[in-house]
Amino acid sequence: MGRGKLEIKKIENPTNRQVTYSKRRVGLTKKAMELTVLCDAQISLIMFSSSGKLNDYCSPSTEIKDVFQRYQQVTGIDVWDAQYQRMQNTLMNLREINHKLQMEIRQRKGENLEGLDLKELRGLEQKLEESIKIVRERKYHVIATQTDTYKKKLRSTREIYTTLLNELQEVENENQQHNFMIQDLSCVYNNEISMANQSLAHCL
Repeated sequence: MGRGKLEIKKIENPTNRQVTYSKRRVGLTKKAMELTVLCDAQISLIMFSSSGKLNDYCSPSTEIKDVFQRYQQVTGIDVWDAQYQRMQNTLMNLREINHKLQMEIRQRKGENLEGLDLKELRGLEQKLEESIKIVRERKYHVIATQTDTYKKKLRSTREIYTTLLNELQEVENENQQHNFMIQDLSCVYNNEISMANQSLAHCL
């Protein structure tokens, strides 16, 4: 019995769809390679899976770019025209934005003000005041942050100083007690020597 004819429609199961795509992609690439060798054909394949993964093949004797150029020459269709036009439009928009920004920068520096009317001058003045306000707020924030940092450092330094001062006082107290003990021992020693000398004198 022959195999039943496969109905060509979208495979709904994502796993099965990916497996089928991988198998048929390999088969299609193999057929393209065979045509290249057997018939000396120049073939270019570009494939995107449903997940967006690119797979391509191009005959070893040519490049994809050359194939597209030959396609354009034969069909008269400019493949890159739409993309080129979009790039040109984007470039023009960027140039216009850059020109406006450069003009605004010069005007904020007080240059090129001759062509501005009263309304535009008031608008520029308002922007400058808002900019000055933002800069001033940032300056005060930086000053406050630095002040807090210095206060913390000063407080830490004072704590260290107090700790060292207490330790020094303890050392001095210990030294003073040690000196008192030495003086007491010296007195005892001197008394003992004196008594020993007196006893020796009586014996003589």
